[in-house]
Amino acid sequence: MDKKIIILGGGISGLTTAYLLHKEGFDVTVLEKKDEVGGSMESVFENGYLFDRGPNSGLETTPLIGELVKELGLEDQLCYANKEGNKRYILRNNQLHPLPMSPPAFLKTKLFSWSAKIRLMAEPLIKKSNDGYYQSVAEFVKRRLGKEFLDYAINPFVAGVYAGNPEELSVKSAFPKLYALEEKYGGLIIGTIKSIKERKKRAEKSKQSAKMFSFINGMQTLPKALAESLKDKVITGAEVTSITKNESGYSLTYNHEGSVKEINCDVLLSTIPAYVAAEIFKDWDENLIKHFSQIYYPPVVVLYLGYDNKSIKQPLDGFGFLIPVKEKKSFLGAIWSSVIFPNRTVNGNATFTLFVGGARDPEVGNIDKEILFKKVLDEFESLMGITEKPVYKSYRYWPKSIPQYNLGYIEHEKYFDEFEKKNPGIILGGNYRGGISVGDCIKSSEILANKIKAL
Repeated sequence: MDKKIIILGGGISGLTTAYLLHKEGFDVTVLEKKDEVGGSMESVFENGYLFDRGPNSGLETTPLIGELVKELGLEDQLCYANKEGNKRYILRNNQLHPLPMSPPAFLKTKLFSWSAKIRLMAEPLIKKSNDGYYQSVAEFVKRRLGKEFLDYAINPFVAGVYAGNPEELSVKSAFPKLYALEEKYGGLIIGTIKSIKERKKRAEKSKQSAKMFSFINGMQTLPKALAESLKDKVITGAEVTSITKNESGYSLTYNHEGSVKEINCDVLLSTIPAYVAAEIFKDWDENLIKHFSQIYYPPVVVLYLGYDNKSIKQPLDGFGFLIPVKEKKSFLGAIWSSVIFPNRTVNGNATFTLFVGGARDPEVGNIDKEILFKKVLDEFESLMGITEKPVYKSYRYWPKSIPQYNLGYIEHEKYFDEFEKKNPGIILGGNYRGGISVGDCIKSSEILANKIKAL
């Protein structure tokens, strides 16, 4: 406990790790480059509308989330998704089809053909692959479930979660639990049934059954509360420019409030994005920089729209919809924000969050925004049967959004492990390791905190 710990990054990973360590008496300081904590969690109020520019929700997959909410006094701010948000739509042939969530619904749905349904039911007969780590999500799903299921379920799902391409993502790295079902149990259907008992023993919930949550004032509520509990242990507006080894540990130089400052530590945890870490560690190891730089972050535009409810013909009875690449639309999908959580709109209007770009359209940042938004709005309004223009519009452009766990990612993971062994006291974390979701980051934070305590 007498060790000085520095954490780079005031996002959910860095702040949760700092909170867990501080609670046990460790000397922790968080350095955050931006003037506000939260990382990609940005919640903005404007003209009565609440816009979550990054993650719009989380899944309660670990008991730690509930513990944080209780300890931080956020029970009255926590809100769970409206039950209507359980229904998810997929676009096929310009029609929105509910994603079937039960065997009877699966048999009745028009989302999949009968041949695709029969193919899917044959999944337990498919043998285990010999490809090991080096399978794409597309290869894995096509082999086990068939091409139509890949095209109209997994392709849009991957776009919704990663803003990525299933042909490029590694199934082992991007969806380790899916991969493990085949490796451990020999198949997905049998593995899903058997793994339910194991999760119950660990007090964990699958992402399919976990409750979706947010906060009355948006997702940034959680990192802000964590930072408030840490008080002067969090330094915002601190841009780290260099890291060097010294006799007792590590020395960091950073710019803060117009002056250059230096701070020493015994343990350094980096939770900043890989491309930012590549700059800060540039004088350390060429191979480290190569591995950081090869992790791809596609650009994404998050578009927030408000409409008069009376102008919408599509029943607002679900979470939203995702778009397969085969449908050839200019956006990835839409979340029906005001259906899912309260306090997202004004005057009873409906609000929607649309996602544009991703690995599917990496040139989105080079397109004139007026031209892009007109095309997106025309398509969205046509699908939703909207007869009037939006009464509110806002957007956030993320030039580098979600880290892609693409094929070959396992090599990055191995190298990061080797780097930590060669440099005791340095730990690399964040959403490019251990999962990209809010729940994954919080679970990883507990692992990171235990790693630091064991040093």
